[in-house]
Amino acid sequence: MKPAFTLIYTKQAQKDAKKLKGTPLARKTKELLALLEQDPFTSPPPFEKLLGDLDGAYSRRINIQHRLVYQVLQKQRIVKILRLWTHYQ
Repeated sequence: MKPAFTLIYTKQAQKDAKKLKGTPLARKTKELLALLEQDPFTSPPPFEKLLGDLDGAYSRRINIQHRLVYQVLQKQRIVKILRLWTHYQ
């Protein structure tokens, strides 16, 4: 099935992806990314709209500590991946 959205990655997300590679979190992250390609607003798993300096972005849990943080550019059908590690650093 053809993805409805295109994923693009920030430089930080690309660095985060290298940290994830080879960890037990890699599979879960891959599943979440596949879900975002189809529909970034589908639930479950739940997502939350972020506020403050990440206003306009959304977050989904990879595990208790790490999050996938993204923005949706609806008109362009793009999901911009901001972080794949944690936004608490």
